[in-house]
Amino acid sequence: MDQPEAPCSSTGLRLAVARELLLAALEELSQEQLKRFRHKLRDVGPDGRSIPWGRLERADAVDLAEQLTQFYGPEPALEVARKTLKRADARDVAAQLQEQRLRRLGLGSVALLSVSEYKKKYREHVLQLHARVKERNARSVKITKRFTKLLIAPESAAPEEEALGPAEEPEPGRARRSDTHTFNRLFRGDEEGRQPLTVVLQGPAGIGKTMAAKKILYDWAAGKLYQGQVDFAFFMPCGELLERPGTRSLADLILDQCPDRGAPVPQMLAQPQRLLFILDGADELPALEGPEAAPCTDPFEAASGARVLGGLLSKALLPTALLLVTTRAAAPGRLQGRLGSPQCAEVRGFSDKDKKKYFYKFFQDERRAERAYRFVKENETLFALCFVPFVCWIVCTVLRQQLELGRDLSRTSKTTTSVYLLFIASVLSSAPVADGPRVQGDLRNLCRLAREGVLGRRAQFAEKQLEQLELRGSKVQTLFLSKKELPGVLETEVTYQFIDQSFQEFLAALSYLLEDEGVPRTAAGGVGTLLRGDSQPHSHLVLTTRFLFGLLSAERMRDIERHFGCVVSERVKQEALRWVQGQGQGCPGVAPEVTEETKGLEDTEEPEEEEEEGEEPNYPLELLYCLYETQEDAFVRQALCRLPELALQGVRFCRMDVAVLSYCVRCCPAGQALRLISCRLVTAQEKKKKSLGKRLQASLGGSSSSRGTTKQLPASLLHPLFQAMTDPLCRLTSLTLSHCKVPDAVCRDLSEALRAAPALTELGLLHNRLSEAGLRMLSEGLAWPQCRVQTVRVQLPSSQQGLQYLVGMLRQSPALTTLDLSGCQLPAPMVTYLCAILQHQGCGLQTLSLTSVELSEQSLQELQAVKRVKPDLVIAHPALDGHPEPPKEVISTF
Repeated sequence: MDQPEAPCSSTGLRLAVARELLLAALEELSQEQLKRFRHKLRDVGPDGRSIPWGRLERADAVDLAEQLTQFYGPEPALEVARKTLKRADARDVAAQLQEQRLRRLGLGSVALLSVSEYKKKYREHVLQLHARVKERNARSVKITKRFTKLLIAPESAAPEEEALGPAEEPEPGRARRSDTHTFNRLFRGDEEGRQPLTVVLQGPAGIGKTMAAKKILYDWAAGKLYQGQVDFAFFMPCGELLERPGTRSLADLILDQCPDRGAPVPQMLAQPQRLLFILDGADELPALEGPEAAPCTDPFEAASGARVLGGLLSKALLPTALLLVTTRAAAPGRLQGRLGSPQCAEVRGFSDKDKKKYFYKFFQDERRAERAYRFVKENETLFALCFVPFVCWIVCTVLRQQLELGRDLSRTSKTTTSVYLLFIASVLSSAPVADGPRVQGDLRNLCRLAREGVLGRRAQFAEKQLEQLELRGSKVQTLFLSKKELPGVLETEVTYQFIDQSFQEFLAALSYLLEDEGVPRTAAGGVGTLLRGDSQPHSHLVLTTRFLFGLLSAERMRDIERHFGCVVSERVKQEALRWVQGQGQGCPGVAPEVTEETKGLEDTEEPEEEEEEGEEPNYPLELLYCLYETQEDAFVRQALCRLPELALQGVRFCRMDVAVLSYCVRCCPAGQALRLISCRLVTAQEKKKKSLGKRLQASLGGSSSSRGTTKQLPASLLHPLFQAMTDPLCRLTSLTLSHCKVPDAVCRDLSEALRAAPALTELGLLHNRLSEAGLRMLSEGLAWPQCRVQTVRVQLPSSQQGLQYLVGMLRQSPALTTLDLSGCQLPAPMVTYLCAILQHQGCGLQTLSLTSVELSEQSLQELQAVKRVKPDLVIAHPALDGHPEPPKEVISTF
């Protein structure tokens, strides 16, 4: 048998050998096969580009061999030719070409050496490509100079502490600043040595996920990350790839990112465990149906961007490769089924210390930076919003303009919507008076473009679209759109995208308020199209809808009229109001309805220690976010009139969630009820502190009294909610906590609220985990003279001594008329104590429900005796009616 030839090592020699092999293969073809080969070659290309037809139409075998090697490079040319021969029904020639290729060029040690050599070249290319970033379409700056560290927390860490005001620095074990050490920890193995193959970075719009992902890529190329673990890292912008026409393979996408077409892509893919793919914006991936539903499994198969990216995401494609996925905070639930078991981390934006660093980097003038930072620091609301990098950039941009114009820094904002509108106002006010109408018109057209893109799920816009709207070359194009050049077949393709996706969504919302009254609706449809679309599961319109509500407040509408010189119609506001009220009529997004079946589940299920990730977005909570964004009490109160019950299920509350809920509760109309079902009411940090306290208490060899320790409890996560319940304008009448773990701090704060809530008449505590100290504190609140609660429903999963406090408060609770203990376990001594309290002269209870309580014969007789003494007291129990008279005993009273 012939021995294989020594593989070629020189690049020039490999090129000559490739040309020779191609010529030999093509000369084996008949004229008809050669013609078919030329035609098939038109639409084949590993980098998304094909040899122009003008060069192929009359080419013979010699010309084709030359064109292939010059256009693709040696090894890619051979691979393209082999695939094209197979498609041209010349499979025998394709097999011969592959055999000769293995003999002459080899794919063993020489190919691995080629990969080793290429690693250095590729890293240098990445460093050069990503060394500078555009600061929101401003001048290009070095990524190492402008990148400000963000807080990144594992999924088990405490919820966002920064969102509502000045916060302390993160403690060890909580959120960490995004330095090289933190990035390296993302793919670190667990206690059992299992390394995660997929890491998800999640966070709200504008929080800095994309910048963090690019910094990870840059640090890898600089040799700071994943050394000895990752040979090649590739940045995949999902939104951009989804909008590219045609089909491409994963190999094509990889080659797009390489410095030349001679990259050894097949050899890279032969070791997938050494590859890292960064999928930026994976929440933009659509749910595939029909033939497209099957994910791509072959890295060389040309398929749609959605199938290729979906294959990577689901691990159907290169299952051993590492994935770093960025997504908006609401999206992991919809991606969960495709991701398997990822390791999640939350991007939380800037800490207080890093906010200050960002200001100094932005202004580059220490005096101005200090003045701007001091102003924002004194404005608690504005300072809180700056934890989001994009919002921080907008605030800095507006303040810089005001400082340059010598204006007073007195403008304040409470919501993200108002900050974004402030930025628009600064652009309009900076335009010369003569150019004002033109800039206003351009902004209107830009809003139309944003709206069409949002509704059509497009983030990339062609130059032709800008020309149609007369935006190309305008001031608003320069300020709000960034230019991007993509390789085309014959020439570079220029596209534009908004400086930030959240800003596109804001401008789309603004477009609805800039519609002229009486003018026919645009092709994109009226506001009803947006609101109906936002009611659908996994909606991509959530943030746009939230911005729309933020623009509907009377103050924001006046701002729009002033800056755009137009009259804003009330029609949009009325449509939005009807939409919210429609959520109470069975529309998607309404709180879950209590049926007999679900009620039974509530009464029997045990609460979970931790809620599972990946739940569907909580639309009742999102609805409250929309109302919060308006900051208009009368509108919120009117909207909630048709929603008699707010039910939030499975929410892992962060402080921003609580702030939103608190605001809406403060605006509650009469008769409103609130139910929190299977919600997490404590931060992970509070849980750690509680565990530490228990260990310290045990180490001291004793336990202090519950009365002494509860006074030292810090404010709970729900403290703002309970404060809102005591507002004189709050008309919340019913509060139910169901299947929650209720810590002592929550019980203490709720107890305080029970003493002053002006309208609360019903309290439900259903299958929660309550400590004895917690029940004691709640009982003290219910017994307070000013407490207005008339009905208390309690269902405990097991017998608890703390019930004695609840029973004992019946002696002095002035308003309580109904106590429902159905589902509780009442031992005989507890029933004896209950009967004694019921006969106390201070007990004004009218109805006692023990429907599903198991009672002993003695307990039933004791209750029968109480009914004989207090005939007006209704005691509901199925075994009580018709029960024989108890023996004549004197029951002592307390």
